[in-house]
Amino acid sequence: MIKKYNSSLLFIFSMLLFNQDLDAQNQHSVAKLPNILFVIADDQSFPYSSAYGKCGIETPAFDKVANNGILFMNAFVAAPQCSPSRAAILTGRNIWQLEEAGTHDSYFPKKFPVFTDALENAGYQIGYTGKAWDPGNFKDAGWLRNPVGPEYNTRILENPPTKGINKTDYAANFADFLSEKPKAKPFFFWFGAHEPHRIYEAGSGKKAGLNPNNIIVPPFLPDNELVRNDLIDYALEIQWFDKQLGNIIQQLENVGELNNTIIIITADNGMAFPYAKANMQEYGIHVPLAICGPKVTGKQRKVTDLVSLIDLSPTILDWVGLPNLKGTTGKSLLPILNSNASGNIDASRQYILAGRERHTHARPNNLGYPSRAIRTAEYLYIKNFKPDRWPLGDPAQVNTTPIIKNKDLKPIEEGYEDIDASPTKTFIINNQYDLKKLFQLGYAKREADQLYNIKEDPYCMNDLASSTKHQTILKKLQQLLEKELIAQGDPRVLGNGAIFDSYPRFGLMRPFDGFKERGQYNKNPINE
Repeated sequence: MIKKYNSSLLFIFSMLLFNQDLDAQNQHSVAKLPNILFVIADDQSFPYSSAYGKCGIETPAFDKVANNGILFMNAFVAAPQCSPSRAAILTGRNIWQLEEAGTHDSYFPKKFPVFTDALENAGYQIGYTGKAWDPGNFKDAGWLRNPVGPEYNTRILENPPTKGINKTDYAANFADFLSEKPKAKPFFFWFGAHEPHRIYEAGSGKKAGLNPNNIIVPPFLPDNELVRNDLIDYALEIQWFDKQLGNIIQQLENVGELNNTIIIITADNGMAFPYAKANMQEYGIHVPLAICGPKVTGKQRKVTDLVSLIDLSPTILDWVGLPNLKGTTGKSLLPILNSNASGNIDASRQYILAGRERHTHARPNNLGYPSRAIRTAEYLYIKNFKPDRWPLGDPAQVNTTPIIKNKDLKPIEEGYEDIDASPTKTFIINNQYDLKKLFQLGYAKREADQLYNIKEDPYCMNDLASSTKHQTILKKLQQLLEKELIAQGDPRVLGNGAIFDSYPRFGLMRPFDGFKERGQYNKNPINE
């Protein structure tokens, strides 16, 4: 009995040693994995980072990442709106593959896997500060927390530099995350700035010393003092965001983690100006992107390949040695990241796709403005499925705004409510007859098909869809887009597009005619 008991103890002791050794090996294996810092601005268009050239904005932290890795010249979002774009990043899917999460401020169905969960399951410590997946309702869709991960937002600034800048102390929250993280564990951290989302404090850019004469004014906006000052207010918020990024990078260096951290910096959609955010044109979907770190080959590389932010999910999982998420449409960037070259690297990247559905409650019956786009190196083709609708919301009806008693409804102000309120928006509306072409571009109804030669017309000022000499390329892109959408199961081309108009909106509604119930499904949307 005694001998048997001692042998049992010996067996248990040896198993404990074996398990401890295995745990140590696993910890060592996990520790070898790179940290990942994912940084995303809220409403920033390409090319408003100084690494892209003179733009009137100084972004030294972004430039540092670009100089130590790769600057992407042609990076695009899946949608020109916050929450659909962010859902697409997390899942690696296009918005027409995400049901409610493909429209703005709705549910995020729990059935769609996200790469952050995959990283956590592989041993990563994950967390976020600032804006994660938002706006929308994830709790009632079955999530116990935001799909991005645990929240670190308790640290608040006492005196932010302007009224428009969010009070979240991003760097202090990141410090809390690092202090809680076990030393041996790699991390994934999402720094989601609230900047440069409106509202801006008027005159803040000029007060801070920014020169309105140095800012790029895209030709789809009036070039005058008011607009330039609005743009430098936007620029100030980008510079604030960049400063916070610099503070976070310095923390990584201070704790000895910088050399083992991959840094990705981008934006969720274009800037909050007319003909940009919520538009399928270039300044709505074309965003900054820079990546550096231990899994990125070379420095000061400028890559011109067409990439989509849905490519980030498979890329991140590739870095960690994990399989792609089920249903992923994005394509890993590893062939580009592992190359030493600049310019065009991956010949298979011939185009990207993007789309939009409803943005805010900007039309009767809570309808959206469904569009899809295909962008090649030379052309941008946009398919507008409902050209009878106003693309950025219905105009305000003079002297017909009702008295609002419902707390879930907000007033219809200037109309065109899918465009964020701003001095620039108001100026163009008030001067629409003198600014006829600019007003038409940003506010008027659009044809079912739009075509732009991006090489010659990077601001999408001249629609070539009716041009006789462009009919061949128009038809080619129409057919290619339709083929891709059918293959990916897009309800808009399979006869069930109205389902997008049935999805709930959890933001405030407006007193338009028809359905306007906040957080409810519209059981009778207009049929195809």
